[in-house]
Amino acid sequence: MTQGLKRFKSLFALLFALLLAHGAAFALHSTEPNRSTTHKSHRKSSHRWRLRWNPMFRPSHDSLLRQNEEIDRLDLPRIQDDDELEQLKASNALVPIRESATVEIDRRLDPARRYCRPWTRDFVEDLSQAYYKQFHAQIQVNSAVRTVKVQKKLRRHNRNAAPAYGDTASSHLAGVTVDLQRRGMSKEQVRFVQRYLFYLRALGLVEPEEERRHWCFHVMVSDRYTGWRQSQTVVPLHPASETEAAVTGSD
Repeated sequence: MTQGLKRFKSLFALLFALLLAHGAAFALHSTEPNRSTTHKSHRKSSHRWRLRWNPMFRPSHDSLLRQNEEIDRLDLPRIQDDDELEQLKASNALVPIRESATVEIDRRLDPARRYCRPWTRDFVEDLSQAYYKQFHAQIQVNSAVRTVKVQKKLRRHNRNAAPAYGDTASSHLAGVTVDLQRRGMSKEQVRFVQRYLFYLRALGLVEPEEERRHWCFHVMVSDRYTGWRQSQTVVPLHPASETEAAVTGSD
């Protein structure tokens, strides 16, 4: 009886040891995530994203108001449909954006909407030339003039798009605005464009935004750009001033 009890205890001890080993192995190979580790990883990832997305010109309600105030000052129509669009093209109130060694146009942009106001095209050409001189790369135009009909359709697929009517309507509807590709630019290239726009915005010539969803520079250009441009002998490269350095964090 004593010998049987000893055997039972030995067997029980062996089974208990096996269970402990199995439990340890299960813990090592468990697919359930460690909440603490996952939380830290998510926090680090979010931190990296916040560092990467650090725009100088954040989209805002006030910016949309300023864009529309400028359009109202110029007494420009919000283009309703293709018929009105074609009339403005025929009268040269809207001019074609031209591809060149310094300007590229997104192939997805409808050729019928590769148009803008003359001063907006001048801005695109000036920026693209300065950018090419610095980086030997093209500036890409992703979007230009739109009609109310197109904007309504866009709103159905993108709730972040500006409305087609009201005080915060998209400034694309007046042909004064272009979207320039930001995705794929290096940090240095992004900073260059930001500085360029900072300078012009300080003069009251542009109202820029950096859109996060499509990673582009949305730039509304005032007709005042024409007079300023004529006063320049060269396209400025806009070195950072002390004020700009404080805003951009540059040295």
